[in-house]
Amino acid sequence: MVMETDNSNHTVVSHFTLEGLMYTAEHPRLFFLLFFFIYSITLTGNLLILTAVVSDPHLCSPMYHFLGHLSFLDASTVTLPKVMAGLLTLDGKVISFKGCAIQLYFFHFLASTECFLYTVMAYDRYQAICRPLHYPVAMNKHMCAGLSGITWATGAVHSAIHTSLTFHLLYCGPHHIAYFFCDISPVLKLACADTTINELVVLANIGIVAAGCLILIVTSYMLIVAAVLQIRTAQGRLHAFSTCTSHLTVVFLYYIPPVCIYLQPHSSGAGAGAPAVFYTIVTPMLNPFIYTLRNKEVKQALRRLLGQGS
Repeated sequence: MVMETDNSNHTVVSHFTLEGLMYTAEHPRLFFLLFFFIYSITLTGNLLILTAVVSDPHLCSPMYHFLGHLSFLDASTVTLPKVMAGLLTLDGKVISFKGCAIQLYFFHFLASTECFLYTVMAYDRYQAICRPLHYPVAMNKHMCAGLSGITWATGAVHSAIHTSLTFHLLYCGPHHIAYFFCDISPVLKLACADTTINELVVLANIGIVAAGCLILIVTSYMLIVAAVLQIRTAQGRLHAFSTCTSHLTVVFLYYIPPVCIYLQPHSSGAGAGAPAVFYTIVTPMLNPFIYTLRNKEVKQALRRLLGQGS
């Protein structure tokens, strides 16, 4: 898995081997079927919501515009297919150096974009509940498109910084990644160089981004709660809160596992990947259910979509 460089006595890693998830090696076919089921549900659910948002004229509000972007992000997993390949053959656990860099880039690109998108969705709920008269103007089509574009562009830049800092280092020793996909911390453990600066950048950059987004989300909901409490009727308060419960649920599911992971940069082993399973595999599968179970408009749109298909 290593090859010699042309101008030194060092060797550089050409491939990595992913350890995989704990306990999956004992029953690989069983876990392959489980992950295949999860992957199928994830793709089907998110693509159905995305199709409904794009095609149904009843889902034209900004909230559903951002929901469409969220569904696209959740359907674009870069970790689960490789996990499934590793369960089928030993070669499936092998990933090239470039492939590892690509997986790391797109994982953080999609994850950070989703983080920014949750913040924009909280701002949308703030405008809808706290400033209802200004809402159609403040969140017009141009504004929604601009906010969506900013989330994608910022996510791309954020991920490019981490990927370039991680893979400019020399990797000349072990090639076994004690994780189920190429993430920053487990890859840095294999570098033949001092990674102190990289680890500080990871904690500072990801910490600032996550904390900044969370502060904006919490601030938005504090203002929302204050505005809802001023509504005189209980039915009106309940209706206002009901438009926020789905968003609050997915934000909670998104934030807790990464906090457990990135506050422990030196954790290692296949067991360390347990929290990551939730926001890389489980949460993308649950989001379509969370946004449809309590949303009549999405339910009706899906019935119309499936009715047309039949």
